[in-house]
Amino acid sequence: MSKARKCPFCEPTKILEETGLAWLLASDPRLAFGHLLVVPKRHVERPWEMSSDEMSAVWSLIKKYQKLLSEKAGDGCDVRENYRPFLPQSQLKVDHVHWHLIPRTDNDEIYMKSQIGEKWLFHKLGDRELEELKGVL
Repeated sequence: MSKARKCPFCEPTKILEETGLAWLLASDPRLAFGHLLVVPKRHVERPWEMSSDEMSAVWSLIKKYQKLLSEKAGDGCDVRENYRPFLPQSQLKVDHVHWHLIPRTDNDEIYMKSQIGEKWLFHKLGDRELEELKGVL
């Protein structure tokens, strides 16, 4: 990442928990009440560049807070990490790997605004496509 752009996750605000290698942050902006971010402290742009210890610290926080959010802020919790180097850094996209924990309920605002059509987005995986995928991997 260019030194001209300051990384908001290298010196974060809104820290809810800190371990030796990772932070739990309140997401701002957020998609839903309780939207959290789990971020390694070291600036890493690609998840596969993280050390085993960093991954362990991140997944320990994810495990703890996915359960808590599912019990206290929703009926479930999405966990997602987006790797999109083709997009420029912005308020909604940061070039520092992180995971989103988003509490969810049946027919919540996120579903009603953006995922209501998801059943039409999914396609059946055919044998030919499966073989093609195996060739790519």
